[in-house]
Amino acid sequence: MKTLTRSLTLTSAIAISIGGMLGSGIFVLPGIAASKTGSSVWLAYLLAAICILPAALSKSELATAMPSSGGTYVFIERTFGPIFGTIAGIGLWLSLLLKSSFALIGFGVYLTVLVNINEGFTKYVALFFLTIILFLNIFGVKKVGKVQIVIVSISLICLILVLIFGIPNVNPELLKPVFTNGNIGLVSTVAFVYISYAGVTKIAAIAGEIKNPNKNLPRAMLISLFIMAIIYVSVAFILVGNIPHNELETDLKPIYTIANLLGGTYVGYFAAGIGVITLVSMANSGVLAASRFPFAMALDKLLPSYMAKIHSKFLTPVSTIILTCVVMSFAILFLDVEKIAKLASAFMVMMFISVNACVIVLRETGTQWYNPPYRSPFYPFVQLFGIISGIILLVFLGMMPLLAILSIIVFGFIVYFKYGIKTARTGILRKYGHRPALYLLYKKKNKEKKESENNSNLNTTFLDGDLIHEAGVVVPLLGNENSPEMLIEIGAAINKRKQLQAVNITEVPNQTFLDAFMEDNPKINSLSRRISGLAKAKDINIDFEAVVTHDVSDTIHELSDQTNCDWLVMGWNGRAHSGILVSNPIGWLVTHINSDFALFKDNGVRHISKILVALRPGRKDKNFIAVADRICQFYNASLTLLHVVPIQTKKEKKEEMKQTSLQLLQKTNIKSEVVILKSDNSIDAVSKISAGYDLLILGTPQKDNWISVLFGSGKDKFVEKSACSVLRLTIKDS
Repeated sequence: MKTLTRSLTLTSAIAISIGGMLGSGIFVLPGIAASKTGSSVWLAYLLAAICILPAALSKSELATAMPSSGGTYVFIERTFGPIFGTIAGIGLWLSLLLKSSFALIGFGVYLTVLVNINEGFTKYVALFFLTIILFLNIFGVKKVGKVQIVIVSISLICLILVLIFGIPNVNPELLKPVFTNGNIGLVSTVAFVYISYAGVTKIAAIAGEIKNPNKNLPRAMLISLFIMAIIYVSVAFILVGNIPHNELETDLKPIYTIANLLGGTYVGYFAAGIGVITLVSMANSGVLAASRFPFAMALDKLLPSYMAKIHSKFLTPVSTIILTCVVMSFAILFLDVEKIAKLASAFMVMMFISVNACVIVLRETGTQWYNPPYRSPFYPFVQLFGIISGIILLVFLGMMPLLAILSIIVFGFIVYFKYGIKTARTGILRKYGHRPALYLLYKKKNKEKKESENNSNLNTTFLDGDLIHEAGVVVPLLGNENSPEMLIEIGAAINKRKQLQAVNITEVPNQTFLDAFMEDNPKINSLSRRISGLAKAKDINIDFEAVVTHDVSDTIHELSDQTNCDWLVMGWNGRAHSGILVSNPIGWLVTHINSDFALFKDNGVRHISKILVALRPGRKDKNFIAVADRICQFYNASLTLLHVVPIQTKKEKKEEMKQTSLQLLQKTNIKSEVVILKSDNSIDAVSKISAGYDLLILGTPQKDNWISVLFGSGKDKFVEKSACSVLRLTIKDS
């Protein structure tokens, strides 16, 4: 199986990156952070943004060199080897699940504002919603991108309003003292709020899905980091300038408090509602992301094999989702809010130190396959600053996080020697790190070996370059076709060019790595064999590919763009109430693709010798006749052009219509005729006459809304009642 780029735009990438940062870092953390350093908490947020900047630049470089699922785990494992990969995977997993646990506790606190719940029960409320999130992730309920963008947008608007109304009310007296614990307190607070910006690099994990990642990936990270730094710094300043220090330092719902103070009770309720939605959304996406790390490690043979198994029905890694939520529940129950935040920050600082080190190792060893289109500026000073500042922050987080990191390192070694020691992979550092000065000589002696490693390390999970760029017809196969061969035949019959592209598409939930489906699939192999046989038997030039994706609509749209095709031909199960494409929300597709669009309802006809074209009023008949002509020539079939007219239609009108139709048919090269039926019930008339034909060709009803048709609310009675197979055409210039 292969994956296909989804071509995320710069705007989408920025939204995803901001969505990864916007949450507990501003809705929960500022009060606790203020208790450590006083009114200088805004400065701590600013310094934290500066400290995380090297990691953002380094991850941009690494992601353009290795644009595959897994992000930071993949970078560290490929650079330092499986042992450090194991430690990194565990550290990243814990960091994300702790951050999500923190968000759920904050969610429970904000919920107490809206619902009469004792604050002592907030942890149990968090556990209840964690259970809901668990099942949502197991069942593969997909996050709706537009909903996520709406949530992020509303949250940003809410915070901007806080700034607008809060700045004039800042009390200079509340800003004193600036430093309650001196420089040490400030630095420890920087380390404490570091986790607030961790989501800035989240977009790197899907670098392969970003359009023009060489430019858009670093731009997305830097722009989103700049935006969130302004938001965090400004909101923190407003909070300490409006809320007395002794109240703020124990407040886990500061955004509600400031909104209530500035706007009154109902504004406060609104802010609490925004907090609830934002934090639960953040927790859900955190579970989704966290569960991927043990899953990816199991795929790499670094954890028990059962963790790499995917549920046969839901297509999600159930075991890693359950494990993630169980550990989250223990964190919620037995760790206080401050400890959770400290541990999450500590693990993330450790990972970002490693990311900066990865860039240095990969550049200095000069490994052949490492050729990132984007390179971090001011190398190696940016990376060295990131490493040194990270070490300082770890020290100032205190003894407990350092002991936790040491425990994870020890645990990682144990896990590796238990499960991963048999893996044949080695990191770049082990191969070349001990003799970088001899690298050039070493490369010459092992040229063939290096070329092999080059091929194995480069990302090969994208279809760019593998598709036929000048295919006349693209046939997406979604697995619900009665006969894929028949659908491809129809596509070949329509095709005006020499080549046809058939693509089997498997959609999996967001919870599952696309890479998990890269292995050979017996069903795909069988389909490939049958299509190959069809190509030989019918003398058709067919290229077959199999792809796996998180979003069918984006994938089909990308197929249309990459191939520059004339036609997109898809199957239709004909069930009006369940939609043309069951469980695949692509109602917008017809209005977005540049090609013409054909839907084929297969009623079991396998030999096409008689074709009926029933044109609807208002269509450009010649375009449909031209398509019908090609199909008839392909099958050596006859063509009947049907018109159904009201019973009151005059004889002269019928004769005029017949002569016009005959003129159209004169341009064809097949046996043809014109039939004009008088009937006030055109649906029944077409249904009855279709019994004498093998294929009915129709245009799209002009009154139909395509979105409603594809989602199932629209009905085409002509298609429903046809006795033969039906081909429904949407021609752009008709």
